[in-house]
Amino acid sequence: MAELEIGVIGAAGRMGAAVVHEIFDTEGCALVAAADVAGHPAIGEDAGSRAGVGALGIPIGDDPARVFERARVAIEFSLPDATTRHAAMAGEAGTPHVIGTTGLDAAQERAIGEAAQGAPIVIAPNMSLAVNILFALTRQVAGILDDRFDIEIVEMHHKHKVDAPSGTAIGLGRAAAEGRGVALDAVSRMTREGHTGARGQGDIGFAVLRGGDVVGDHSVVFAVEGERLELAHKASSRRIFSRGAVHAARWAADQEPGLYGMADVLGL
Repeated sequence: MAELEIGVIGAAGRMGAAVVHEIFDTEGCALVAAADVAGHPAIGEDAGSRAGVGALGIPIGDDPARVFERARVAIEFSLPDATTRHAAMAGEAGTPHVIGTTGLDAAQERAIGEAAQGAPIVIAPNMSLAVNILFALTRQVAGILDDRFDIEIVEMHHKHKVDAPSGTAIGLGRAAAEGRGVALDAVSRMTREGHTGARGQGDIGFAVLRGGDVVGDHSVVFAVEGERLELAHKASSRRIFSRGAVHAARWAADQEPGLYGMADVLGL
């Protein structure tokens, strides 16, 4: 059976290198192209060497369009503006695109949805297979427990993370809101400071912690007088994200154009 030819955008970053490593370790997959932002000091460096698997003969280039031309599927962990532009390239080329970039705003998400008319695009706030089970469980539990149960989402990441709450936390909030049949924007409480008054019934609250080298901890708390239910996931390695991204790439290679999530990939 022919190997699945995969390209990586953002290959010079920590997650990009982890994806290259995962492709190298996955039977039936091969890295055929790699790119990062023009001017990055890693441009021209071998992507395999950068990822710690030894030279693969694939230099990190500065032209993402070549990734979509060369690869059967492209995987990207980069910045929101760049990802939005690259999704348009994927749509034009008809190349499946797996997106793990976080921090996308509503306009960028809409643009990616439009690009998906030309290619299958898988986008998820978290590529971990187990975290996506957590999304499904959160949706299910929120649908079972009525709004007498307060929902709080707590997340912690390393001190270098620049967006807050995390994309995963927002995804958990959306899952909880979907379970209750409400819009997250109408019930979310992102910050609390000063004299806030009593907690509103039906609110979905968020708490953000930053420090050290924490890869990612997420908890969803359902609290009512007398009891509390907590659903939690703790990540100790970024490999969980690269593993999920490669899993999604293998699935996306055989799909029709459209916008998909990890729930589609996992059949949830």
